[in-house]
Amino acid sequence: MTIPHRTTRRALRLAGLTAAVSLALPAMAQEAPSPDAPELDTITVTAQRRTENIQDVPMAITTLDREKVEALTASGDDIRLLSGRLPSLNIESSFGRAFPRFYVRGLGNTDFDLNASQPVSLVYDGVVQENPILKGFPLFDLDGIEMARGPQGTLFGRNSPAGIIKFESARPQDEFGGYARIGVGDRRQVNLEGAITGPVGEHTSARLSVMRQSRADWVDNTANGPGDDLEGYEENAARLQFLFSPNDNFEALANVHARKLEGTARLFRASIIKPGTNELRDDFDRDQVSIDGINEQQLDQVGGNLRMRWDLGKVSLHSITGYESVDAFSRGDIDGGSSYSFPPDELGESLFPAESADGLPRHRQWSQEFRIESNEWGRFDWQAGLFWFDERIKVDSFSYDSFAPGNAQNGYATQRQENTAWAVFASGDFDVTDRFKLRGGLRYTDDRKEFVAERVVGPFGPPIAPIKVSPDDTNLSWDLSGVFKATDNVNFYGRVATGFRAPSVQGRLMFADALLPSDQLVTVADSETVLSYEAGVKATLWDNRLRLGFALYRYTVDDQQLTAVGGASNIATLVNADRSVGQGAELDVQAWLTDHLFVTFGASYNDTEIQDKTLSVFQCGALCSPSDPPGDVAGTRKIDGNPLPQAPKHVYNLTARYGIPLGNAEFFIYTDWAYRSKVNFFLYESTEFTGDPLLEGGLRLGVNWKDGRYEVVAYGRNITDEEAIVGAIDFNNLTGFLNEPRTWGLEFKASF
Repeated sequence: MTIPHRTTRRALRLAGLTAAVSLALPAMAQEAPSPDAPELDTITVTAQRRTENIQDVPMAITTLDREKVEALTASGDDIRLLSGRLPSLNIESSFGRAFPRFYVRGLGNTDFDLNASQPVSLVYDGVVQENPILKGFPLFDLDGIEMARGPQGTLFGRNSPAGIIKFESARPQDEFGGYARIGVGDRRQVNLEGAITGPVGEHTSARLSVMRQSRADWVDNTANGPGDDLEGYEENAARLQFLFSPNDNFEALANVHARKLEGTARLFRASIIKPGTNELRDDFDRDQVSIDGINEQQLDQVGGNLRMRWDLGKVSLHSITGYESVDAFSRGDIDGGSSYSFPPDELGESLFPAESADGLPRHRQWSQEFRIESNEWGRFDWQAGLFWFDERIKVDSFSYDSFAPGNAQNGYATQRQENTAWAVFASGDFDVTDRFKLRGGLRYTDDRKEFVAERVVGPFGPPIAPIKVSPDDTNLSWDLSGVFKATDNVNFYGRVATGFRAPSVQGRLMFADALLPSDQLVTVADSETVLSYEAGVKATLWDNRLRLGFALYRYTVDDQQLTAVGGASNIATLVNADRSVGQGAELDVQAWLTDHLFVTFGASYNDTEIQDKTLSVFQCGALCSPSDPPGDVAGTRKIDGNPLPQAPKHVYNLTARYGIPLGNAEFFIYTDWAYRSKVNFFLYESTEFTGDPLLEGGLRLGVNWKDGRYEVVAYGRNITDEEAIVGAIDFNNLTGFLNEPRTWGLEFKASF
């Protein structure tokens, strides 16, 4: 009897999950916690710009501690590794390591343009990272990660109607210390990470953190003969910090950082989707591809920030100055094949050649924030501030003729944008009673863009003269929340909040029809606004051995900015949907189930819907099976009622760590799992461009000794060897790209 390929994969996934959990949870039913069982550490967060116990903050927040981050980064994975590891979070990319796209509670942006804006804000060491290239900075030597879900427009700087993700680097210490971490894996992976910290002068300490990740090419491009050609990379990053603290009333923390990436761009694979299904073809081989284009990617980033705090008695004054600059270039064979026919019926075949590149040769971002906050004013505390943002970018787009000698360039288009914004904000909290606290905030924002795009040389048409647009808007965002302390260990909260994303511009002119009106060549999406309702409970139970947070939410997005990506003409067009709605539930649990077993569990249900009876977008170019009703224009589909793209209804994650004391040492087993349900890759619905549910797991077996100062670990990532299509190209043929492969390795860490 022949077992279907999908059934086999699911059986292997379930078998691997069962085996890993069985290893990680021995004797769970037999071992009860002792009276002196370990307790949960207090988690402090800064989601409200103050250091607070996570239980007291009236919004859904999830954190990742250092051990979990180190487990997830063991194989050198980039920031996409966080996808599914936090409730309601999905991350994907058509650029590979360089350009992550974030989705929280279903809200995100599928736009692949280097000028794209996203509704999820990423804040690294207090500085907003606006351009999507900046959001891929590696995760190393971090104190922790926070994700606050729902609109964060009152206290945080830029475009955060879906939520924020905050990274905080480990700070310099006034005692000498540090760590070194080295890992090796299959595919000749080498991962190095370390930090050293200590005093460097009177009242001054420093910390140097470094990271290097590399992987050899392991995919053979059969079009140029045998031998591995693709999917390798080398990435280096470093961070240097100085902390100057002459007294208790002042401190200054300076940070300079850099990143350099060289390797393979996203590897597109022609005709890997079986027509009429969303499954991989039976003759697909992950280790091989056949392309006739050039694939390469380079990225250089430098930045710095200065954070200062003055304690003036009744109030404290904060200043955060940030600078970022990045230079990136990514070139790929977009059709993913090396032979062409109609219809494509073999692996590696496309309808026509498509080879292009995008570059960000000029980018710089400045931001400045001044904030003043009260210091324990009794029943009422407050904070207020000013924010300023200035960004200048230039985006170059190139097209190449795959049939010409040396794949000669045959097209060039460019975009330039200047974006300035400023805001004034204030918030306060009032203890109505000993058990009930109210919070509220306001933020006024002014955002302006100057944009120009032109096509200098067109591969299929004449030049297009410069087209200029200047969108701008202002907005008043607000939030109101309350926390009720039902008992010393249980809090109930409710929150109403609004969010705002400024107008966006899209002007990819490389393949545009020069005869179209200018407002169809360069599209502008008006501002989107969000109104969100959330209610939940946070509790610490079982003698402080179990912590949980549960939230229910519903939001409405008016004039949501959507990007119609690809289609038959392979262009990206910005549109506004009249309305989108989302609703769901989220759960976070951490618990010491026994003296030696620590478990975390996260779950979310996110139901999203586009509500616009007249909105249509162009469907796939060929060979797909769209199910939406036809639009008024030939080749379009109406998307009213569809879920948002890349918005899974279900996201679950589980980690379990079981430690066995061995005298002064410990043997431990650690496993982590993340699941997301199916997703639509695009705004329209099509059988072929629907991503199957994805379950990925990791496993660590290790020994640490001398109070955890030394550790040796054997690890595996994607241990069930799941092969899944996580994104697609829809303008040419059934081309897709995949999740990361299974990886095994060894790791050693020493702390001093």
